[in-house]
Amino acid sequence: MDEAQLRRELREAGLAHQPDHARMLARVERGLAAPPKAPRRVRAGLPWTGRRWTAAVAVAVAVAGVVGVGGLAVTTLDRGPAAPASRPPAPGPVAEAAGTLDPGSNRWWAQGDVTVTTRTPVSGLVVDVRVARTAGVVSTGHWRTRPAEDFTVTVTEEPGALLYRWALKPGRTVPPGRHVFAVQYNHAEGARDASADTYTVVLTGGDGGRSTLRGGFGATTPVT
Repeated sequence: MDEAQLRRELREAGLAHQPDHARMLARVERGLAAPPKAPRRVRAGLPWTGRRWTAAVAVAVAVAGVVGVGGLAVTTLDRGPAAPASRPPAPGPVAEAAGTLDPGSNRWWAQGDVTVTTRTPVSGLVVDVRVARTAGVVSTGHWRTRPAEDFTVTVTEEPGALLYRWALKPGRTVPPGRHVFAVQYNHAEGARDASADTYTVVLTGGDGGRSTLRGGFGATTPVT
């Protein structure tokens, strides 16, 4: 038999070989049950102690298991990126608000005043006043104690109310102090119930904190 044929037959025999796992495990078990033999001298390395024999057996069993399943699967738990620590929202500006009917209101016309008192500087401010659409209500104007160029002002007719809105322009600020925003309107002759009129004030501080104040006027215009 030439060398090439010998190599081919050895390779085919190796590929066709299927290890007998049961016999391998039986031999391992017999080895564990048999009394330990006297150690023999080896040229190099440490003698095979009981601990090393046990470790070798464990490795053999592990290898047999890997051969049996054809591979070893490793599973890792992907928890994803760590969530950033959440910060509590910054406190909003310290402020107070009150709604009143101006003493100059009469049996045909009225003025509602919203007084906002800020204790800290404000970098954002929106003041909304809703005047209920009672009989004869028509807007006749508005004003505020802050500079007119600092605000965008709109008056919108809603189904049930007139909406007056002042919005502080970007880059402008409102200093601590007392600030008045007034709405003016005509109404049907006689005393008018203003209890359905409301206001909302939203203030934003330099650090992004926000405060919201709400209230009403809750009064009746005098008949004079």
